[in-house]
Amino acid sequence: MKKKQAANYLEYIPVHNPATEFTQDSAGIITLKKEWTGFYSRIAQKFFHKPRFSKIALDGYGSFIWKSIDGCKDVYALSKELDEAFPDMEKSLPRLIKFLEILRDHQFIMWKDQTH
Repeated sequence: MKKKQAANYLEYIPVHNPATEFTQDSAGIITLKKEWTGFYSRIAQKFFHKPRFSKIALDGYGSFIWKSIDGCKDVYALSKELDEAFPDMEKSLPRLIKFLEILRDHQFIMWKDQTH
């Protein structure tokens, strides 16, 4: 039996999805724009008056990470920058990885040169 290799997120390089629209306010907070498409989303929009677009405001940590993603830094480098900027943050690496997974799941970022 083949064993499934564990993902080494420290080597992954996140890049912004070019289709993702975002804005930055005067305080440096990033707001991402998400369009809801698909059959069930259209039903929810038509019958339950759900919006076609959602605006997701990131917190200070998320905004810092979003602005730090440049397509060259891997997750390890991002974690070091996060530790320097927020030295009192607990469990910064697991939080960073979870945040990046959520961004990827919602197609706000992709992994560079990977098919994950």
